[in-house]
Amino acid sequence: MAQEPPSKGPASYFPSIEKTYGYPIDHWMTILDGMPDKTHMQMVAALKTDHALGHGHANALVAWYRSQKEPRT
Repeated sequence: MAQEPPSKGPASYFPSIEKTYGYPIDHWMTILDGMPDKTHMQMVAALKTDHALGHGHANALVAWYRSQKEPRT
């Protein structure tokens, strides 16, 4: 069975984010869904301030979230 290549870009942080904070990535996407009017850096700041995420992890989540073309339902 072939292994999947390692994730690149923001998704490469996902295993560490899940391990460090104890929540699946979908949890963070739901939180970001609640910030439709915020800029990238405002979203990063909210994750850092309200949820104690490190800057790199918060930035990776927001970058991936904002890169998704289809709105989440």
